[in-house]
Amino acid sequence: MTAKSAAAATRSTTYGHPRQGQGRELKKAVEGYWKGAVTADALLATAADLRRDNWRQLAEAGVTEVPTGDFSLYDHVLDTTVAVGAIPARHRAAVDADPLDGYFAMARGTQDVAPLEMTKWFDTNYHYLVPELGPDTAFTADPAKAVGELREALAAGHDARPVLVGPVTYLLLAKPAPGVAEDFQPITLLDRLLPVYAELLADLRAAGAEWVQLDEPALVQDRTPAELNAAARAYRELGARTDRPKLLVASYFDRLGEALPVLAKAPIDGLALDFTGPAAANLDALAAVGGLPGKRLIAGVVDGRNIWINDLEKSLATLATLLGLADRVDVAPSCSLLHVPLDADAERDLDPQIARWLAFAKQKAQEVALLARGLREGTGAITAELAANRADLASRATSPITRDPAVRARTAAVTEADARRAQAYPERSEAQRARLGLPLLPTTTIGSFPQTTELRTARADLTAGRIDAAAYRERIEAEVREVVAFQEKAGLDVLVHGEPERNDMVQYFAEQLTGYLATRHGWVQSYGTRYVRPPVLAGDISRPHPMTVDWYRYAQDLTDRPVKGMLTGPVTMLAWSFVRDDQPLAETARQVALALRDEVTDLEAAGAAVVQVDEPALRETLPLRAADRPVYLDWATESFRLATSAVRADTQIHTHMCYAEFGAIMTAIDELDADVISLEATRSHMQVAGELAEAGYPREVGPGVWDIHSPRVPSTDEAVELLRAGLAAIPAERLWVNPDCGLKTRGWAETRASLDSLVGAARRLREELAG
Repeated sequence: MTAKSAAAATRSTTYGHPRQGQGRELKKAVEGYWKGAVTADALLATAADLRRDNWRQLAEAGVTEVPTGDFSLYDHVLDTTVAVGAIPARHRAAVDADPLDGYFAMARGTQDVAPLEMTKWFDTNYHYLVPELGPDTAFTADPAKAVGELREALAAGHDARPVLVGPVTYLLLAKPAPGVAEDFQPITLLDRLLPVYAELLADLRAAGAEWVQLDEPALVQDRTPAELNAAARAYRELGARTDRPKLLVASYFDRLGEALPVLAKAPIDGLALDFTGPAAANLDALAAVGGLPGKRLIAGVVDGRNIWINDLEKSLATLATLLGLADRVDVAPSCSLLHVPLDADAERDLDPQIARWLAFAKQKAQEVALLARGLREGTGAITAELAANRADLASRATSPITRDPAVRARTAAVTEADARRAQAYPERSEAQRARLGLPLLPTTTIGSFPQTTELRTARADLTAGRIDAAAYRERIEAEVREVVAFQEKAGLDVLVHGEPERNDMVQYFAEQLTGYLATRHGWVQSYGTRYVRPPVLAGDISRPHPMTVDWYRYAQDLTDRPVKGMLTGPVTMLAWSFVRDDQPLAETARQVALALRDEVTDLEAAGAAVVQVDEPALRETLPLRAADRPVYLDWATESFRLATSAVRADTQIHTHMCYAEFGAIMTAIDELDADVISLEATRSHMQVAGELAEAGYPREVGPGVWDIHSPRVPSTDEAVELLRAGLAAIPAERLWVNPDCGLKTRGWAETRASLDSLVGAARRLREELAG
């Protein structure tokens, strides 16, 4: 096919769409089901309605091929675990008894059975459920969901393409099941898994699928020759089958690198590639391997992870180059639109000028369709749209909103000494022990306490004008008093004020910093039914006034025990926001760090002996390619130190991270130079404690002993067992006792019971160590 005919055949598509609905109907239905207020039939009916709405919206935007199978009640990797029959043994009875309840048990656990481990989906803030596999794992195909959703879309009149997590990525994301040797490699199960995928593909073809998309984002990471050979074998075997639909293998988030020639040579029918950000390198790499003659290319030229409008002319230039490299070129976002909100048109409170700069899922689908039309019909067919796009891009580039000379002068004046504590850790540790006087195995929490319905109602009432600021403050003060009194009674050693005034750990600060914009309806799924509204980082950052000092003072005046000042770190402020794409991330991080530096020093001046600056996103933002990591880790750790290094030796700096693979960043954790770090450790069975010990980490550590993303209450014996594992790696004088993460999503009943277990475990072990 010539470039001209390839352009004439161009279509528009996407890899996936937000699941929640404009009013987060899915969240409400799922949580209602968990509470017994919504029936299973009603939940499934809501899900079906949302799928139909998504397909209709995509079709109305001009998308000509819609995805199916991307919708999930909780997580698409968990859906894949069900589809291939890899149910953990401890959940098998529950799944057999009731597949829906068993599904949620794998995700959330029960009082008697632990859930699957949860961690970040590559370098995003989406969390997936980690498959647990072992030498005895037996895979069986369960095509019900994939086939059922395909049939729904076809019956509604859509041209539909099922999407599945690919077999290689599925295995590379998996971990050895509990009791299986740690050196077991799930990828060794590939030959056992491929026949199950072949069966799923055959079932989808029989149900009417012309194409099926297999997502292989794990191949954009550094891969060993053995892993690349496994990918080649997988697609050689699947491609050779005659009972399959056409196969499209998709990658995203970065460049394919050494995996590109492997897939280009495979007997598959098409590739979907990301051409945004660092993945723009795929363009030259594709040309270098001779393109994809006789195959389909889906070109991801619209950024699927950020919310800024696309540079249409730049994307058209990329697409024009690609036309000569494949038999057919279609247009798509760079990845699933799961990572952006639904509709920017719903943000009616934003400055109309700024609103013109934004593109959520609906607008990105429209951009994709417009680019496909421009490629098919020529740019003359979209002249007006291109002119409007140029004007909007110019408006943003020249807006005074984006640049503050005072902020830029301050960041330019930062020196290396500004990002270093004046005293080394041993001197600081001695001074902090003397000031705080804490017992062995000190107990604390991560920061937030339950965000009750009453708190959310009070916040909504304030926003709606049903109560005034004074009444709202009175309600928050009452909550802080309750939280502090509870912690004292429970026997915790270092307290928090509970953060009842905070809507979100990033949004709360973003609303008080210049340069940030807040949305009303910009919800994005983080995990399960947990949705966040990432703020938009549109301009230079500064702190007009203290943000947390008043609430710290109020809480500290209620108790003689130390209360932590609680802040969100600069990397997390970026990672959980939609960041500006018109300057390097390092520059933005430095701006945020300086704003937080002012807050840290104000907290210290107010009497805070402990200040916690959370960086849960440090690991998730790690570049997927090892070659790109040193530069990132250098500015990321510098920004944390810049935010925290102006305090005295006897002020203890804490940080916190959760739900990530920490092994790859042990050196960076040390470079943060925090005095105490708390980390998720429960679902990973205290693995991080051993990793820290092996790395020679010299500071204090709080590996979590309560999985707060599960409703189950751990017993004192369970917490003791986890702490013993921690003590095997970390000396008692450097070990803290805390939950995995904040308690915002938990209820008060389980919080009280779980913290009783946590404090009881610490006391028991103190007695043993003293005896």
